[in-house]
Amino acid sequence: MTNQHVNSQINRDSTFDHFSQQVITTLQADIEQLLTHAALPSPLNEACFYAMTGAGKKVRPLLVASAYHSVLSSSTDSDDSATTIRLNDSCRRAMLAVELLHTYSLIHDDLPCMDDDDLRRGRPTCHIEFGEATALLAGDVLQTLAFEALSADLAGFEPISDTHAAKLIRAFAPRARRMVSGQMLDLNAEDKQVTQDELEAIHRDKTGALIEASALMGGVCADATQEQLQALRLFASSLGLAFQVQDDILDVTSDTDVLGKPTGSDEGLNKSTYVKLMGVESATDYAKSLFDDATTSIDQQFGNHTALNTLADWLWDRKK
Repeated sequence: MTNQHVNSQINRDSTFDHFSQQVITTLQADIEQLLTHAALPSPLNEACFYAMTGAGKKVRPLLVASAYHSVLSSSTDSDDSATTIRLNDSCRRAMLAVELLHTYSLIHDDLPCMDDDDLRRGRPTCHIEFGEATALLAGDVLQTLAFEALSADLAGFEPISDTHAAKLIRAFAPRARRMVSGQMLDLNAEDKQVTQDELEAIHRDKTGALIEASALMGGVCADATQEQLQALRLFASSLGLAFQVQDDILDVTSDTDVLGKPTGSDEGLNKSTYVKLMGVESATDYAKSLFDDATTSIDQQFGNHTALNTLADWLWDRKK
């Protein structure tokens, strides 16, 4: 699998489905190989496979791939939307890391001591299926595997240099910490009336930090310039906030069958949300303005026909 690549052709007039399916297929193969070689004891092994192989949007790995694609395409004379690229082993490692860390956060977020949810991605949550102790350990080990994915010798991957691994971890580790800090701030805000600035501070960490890490690592994998990395950071900052506002809207406008998780759970926990703060209509307008900010932030470095633009459009249209 060392030379496994994804040939990706994104046309700005087509849907994101073709590109995303190729990326997800590669990611799923890498996940299965990583977990198989980890040789975890039962039932921890089964719990990790269960959590990592369920249906999901895979937004963060797709953002890694889209940032990588956009940086590489910016160094050629061809139109990004019609450029065929390959995802190198470094990019595959980054995709693995963000999905591992994200899944760990979901497992822990669903626990009775947190949000106490029993449905995730259309099926029972990890602790419902395997028990709380195993779910807790599954989250723990997925977090450690995320850092292994960025630094260790892995079957099916070319060795990664210490220098390159350090660059990826430098983009990843502090934002993993911010994600956990954001979860704490979110718990602290339950049963309280918070301002928009306070709510944004929560979600720039809880949701936005890992989205920011995904974009930056995709850039690092493509040897992005400092100017390009800054554009990617700004793009991801707006995108992450837009994604959270959209989640809050879907929590009250969608239904459980479509969303794959219980709707109305934020209200049940008396969480602070953008819908509660500004209403559905104003929250929708705000989300759209954030998506616009995201795409505007990359115009100068990458143009407006990039994989990143296509990803933003795809996310704006999502129903779950």
